[in-house]
Amino acid sequence: MKIVPVLTLVLVVAAFFIGSLYTELRIVKQGKITAAPIDSVLPEKVAKGTASVDDDPVLGDTNAPITIIEFSDYECPFCKRHFDQTLPQLISQYVNSGKVKIVFRDFPLSFHDPMATKEAVAANCAKDQGGDKKYFEFHDEIFKRTISNGNGLNDDKIKQIASDLKLNSGKFTACLSNKATEDEVKKDIADGQAAGASGTPTFVIGKSAADGIIAGELLVGAQPLAAFQALIDPLLQ
Repeated sequence: MKIVPVLTLVLVVAAFFIGSLYTELRIVKQGKITAAPIDSVLPEKVAKGTASVDDDPVLGDTNAPITIIEFSDYECPFCKRHFDQTLPQLISQYVNSGKVKIVFRDFPLSFHDPMATKEAVAANCAKDQGGDKKYFEFHDEIFKRTISNGNGLNDDKIKQIASDLKLNSGKFTACLSNKATEDEVKKDIADGQAAGASGTPTFVIGKSAADGIIAGELLVGAQPLAAFQALIDPLLQ
């Protein structure tokens, strides 16, 4: 038996695996993505965070006793995972029953730009034409169609979503270049950073307040429903 060639092959495979892992970790570190695995366990100590609902779109009953403020990036794969896997469960169990409302705030990461910011602006332009309902229709279509990581969509695909949702094309196109809309996205980023967000998705979960300032717990990453339940259910008691 020739041990040396076999050992060489093993070492090459091991080196490739370690190199790939290092590259992935370096990318995550550079992007400051702090999203946790989907099956992660909620830590014993959860960080606190405070954020305003601002004038951002609300999903659910505006009078719900619990508020979740989500800081998200349309090109973030972890955000897409949350949209695909956990959000439907949150809606079914908490939003539809009037217990929780979800406020979506933009937090496009620089290494997903320019598309992440373009998508955030586009969704806000949809809101300008049709309120929160149209915003979330656009929001849903972005997450359904994007493949994430900054290359999920392009300008034509964004305009196609607008067309499919029957938005006024002239108003939509004008809105896309409106600096005020982009400034709204930048304000969300600043507020997210002030709340303690450094990656996406980041959630501030707390009791609703008349002034719209939510002081609650921070939950970071594409977490399972159980992680949300651990924070929401005690607030409902």
